[in-house]
Amino acid sequence: MDERLVELIMSGKAAGSDLAGVDLPGVDLSGLQPGQRAWSGSGADLSGVDLSGANLQGADLSGVKLEGANLENANLTAATLIRTNLSNALMPYVDLTRAFLFQANLSGAVLTNAELKANFKNADLTAATLIRSNLKLSNLHRVTFVRANLDYADLSQANLEEADLSNASLRGANLAGANLWLAVLSRADLTGANLDGAYLPETNLDHANLNGASVYANLHLADLNHSSLVGADLSYSDLGSANLSHTNLQGANLRGADLRNANLDGANLDGANLDGTVR
Repeated sequence: MDERLVELIMSGKAAGSDLAGVDLPGVDLSGLQPGQRAWSGSGADLSGVDLSGANLQGADLSGVKLEGANLENANLTAATLIRTNLSNALMPYVDLTRAFLFQANLSGAVLTNAELKANFKNADLTAATLIRSNLKLSNLHRVTFVRANLDYADLSQANLEEADLSNASLRGANLAGANLWLAVLSRADLTGANLDGAYLPETNLDHANLNGASVYANLHLADLNHSSLVGADLSYSDLGSANLSHTNLQGANLRGADLRNANLDGANLDGANLDGTVR
């Protein structure tokens, strides 16, 4: 372990320190406490520390407090961050490939252009910024993305089962092949998003904006009440038993879509292509 970091933690003065570029592959700070060298299980306080460009590959930072820390361009591949507090951390271009972030707190964190092909199960990313980040194939089961910005992010083939994306921005995001079973996307902005091949049965898209989105997907039993799908491509999608009441489908392409038992009460279908729909 880097001697500078050890000394700072032992003195209790690590918070806010400049450790840019430090090399700490495999370091274990999961329980290190000021004034002791034993493992206590609660983690060190590195709030506001500058670890930009640091090599933390394979590090165990479980339970460590990194609130407001600067981890820009840091290497955290295969790191363990169970219940780590990364709220409001600055993490653009960070590499978290194969990292384990179970129940980690990343609320308000900035993760633009980051490599995030990791396990985030039950993590909190409320109001986080993930513009153009790579989350392809990531485990995002039960992750909280409320008010998060995921514009142009790659979420293709990600597991978003039971994730909460209410009020999130996903403009131009790639969700092709993603698992969104039982996910909450109420009032989410999915303008121009790609949901082709996504699995969305029983998904809540109440009041969501899918204008111009491509949604060749399974939406069986999905709730699209009051959502906007103006100009959306829903051709050959499974909308069986879906709730489309008061949905704006003006100019949408529903060619060949399965609408059996779908609720279309009050829906706006002006100019929609309904050729070959199954009803």
